[in-house]
Amino acid sequence: MSGIKENREKHLMLFSGRANPALAEEVAELLDVELTPTRSVTYANSEIYVRFEESVRGCDAFVIQAHPAPVNEWLMEQLIMVDALKRASADRITVVSPFYPYARQDKKHLGREPISARLIADLYKTAGADRIMSVDLHAAQIQGFFDGPVDHLWALPVLSDYIESKYGKEDLVVVSPDAGRVRLADLWTDKLNCPLAIIHKRRDPDVANQVAVHEVVGDVEGKVCLLVDDMIDTAGTICQAADALKARGARQVIAAATHPILSGPAAQRLNDSAFTEVVVTNTLPIADDVKVDKLTVLSIGPLIAQAIHEVFTDGSVTSLFGGQS
Repeated sequence: MSGIKENREKHLMLFSGRANPALAEEVAELLDVELTPTRSVTYANSEIYVRFEESVRGCDAFVIQAHPAPVNEWLMEQLIMVDALKRASADRITVVSPFYPYARQDKKHLGREPISARLIADLYKTAGADRIMSVDLHAAQIQGFFDGPVDHLWALPVLSDYIESKYGKEDLVVVSPDAGRVRLADLWTDKLNCPLAIIHKRRDPDVANQVAVHEVVGDVEGKVCLLVDDMIDTAGTICQAADALKARGARQVIAAATHPILSGPAAQRLNDSAFTEVVVTNTLPIADDVKVDKLTVLSIGPLIAQAIHEVFTDGSVTSLFGGQS
């Protein structure tokens, strides 16, 4: 990444919100730049104030912010940071949101509903963002919600390299926890060159909001089953899927997911689950009171740093993934 220091025509500046400073510090170290000193205050009435303590005029700004709970607070802080940069004459502003907020609200299921993921893109644009960088968007069409470049990074290489090095590929089966994640599971099978299985959920029509049967489509008996998803929130679906695989004779069940939301009962469910190991990345910080003994956290920092380097030096982000997007 030496191109950053030699490039005197542009000036890279890195900014961090308060939600996940450890990730921003790692990215700064990998890029060999300093995080720009920033004064951030939350007032008694919950309003947020931000001021950068160095000139940002003419810089190529990258604003890193995680979006754990409370999502709205950290989103607002990032929007305010972007607005401050625009008003202080930053040349280009890139929003770095490893976990895109409101990504699950990407379309209307019923009348009179919002498309909140589109609203977030509009808010970033209105605040002054020229570009967005995110990891494993819940729905690919979110890239089209923003009027500007969107760098969609994949955590698959980070997660799959770890899984392959620890578990190998012999007897490994990639499993989609439901029909909606089959495309993601397909990418895993292409990467690891292994078979695919699918958990099919059937609901009891007489009982609301309750899955009655988990059918396993595919051969999992005696296999090491890898359940893959883009996020783990309350962990209900993925833990029920693990139970179904064990009931069908799976020798071992592991999970890999990019975003560890881990809300509410997630920690207890994962600790009590059939999983041997649950592998995630640090796109979101894990709260100190969330204790999951089976959890392994891999860093997404090197991937984000490489992507920032490519954007800053007018290189190719797509090249990080073998030319695929």
